[in-house]
Amino acid sequence: MLKNRLTYWNEAGTDEAGRGCLAGPVTAAAIILPKKFSNTVLNDSKQLSEIQRELLLPLLKQEAISYGVAHIHEADIDRLNILNASILAMHHALQQLQPKPKEILVDGNRFKAFKNIPHHCIVKGDSKFMSIAAASVLAKTARDHYMVKLHEEYPMYNWAKNKGYPTKEHREAIRQFGLTKYHRTSFRQLPEQTRLEF
Repeated sequence: MLKNRLTYWNEAGTDEAGRGCLAGPVTAAAIILPKKFSNTVLNDSKQLSEIQRELLLPLLKQEAISYGVAHIHEADIDRLNILNASILAMHHALQQLQPKPKEILVDGNRFKAFKNIPHHCIVKGDSKFMSIAAASVLAKTARDHYMVKLHEEYPMYNWAKNKGYPTKEHREAIRQFGLTKYHRTSFRQLPEQTRLEF
């Protein structure tokens, strides 16, 4: 069962979505929830259905004291590497919070200090703490909506369904049509290739 850690009233949770994708941005969210916030459905976004995430989205936005969402795009992912890009996305999301948090809960085991605010890395934190789970839902839904828009430009990759993840369908489309400007060129796009040309 998820719980509120809440050492401080304005403790922020942060998480990202899209680290393992072949195309599109990595997206992060940060959120400060009220002390007494509770929800029986909220969980790690990967454990929720798309319908559940979409139903939670307006509730989280309405109930949050503050939240922020940020995308880091393909060129920066290729330049920075995916770990650094993910942390940068979390920093950009945290930067949007008002008031500024007094403590940060981070999903995972890697982070870089943000504005000298104390932070705690929690492995599988999105299945343990409500603020991280809420951030995971915000990040996942924001990224999914973004990929649906990109699908309109490149429908042959079916990003509306696979969201840029390395599914068999996505990789078959890469074999047939090659890479787009939204693909991460630093990633291994196909199992048998280490580099693909545009």
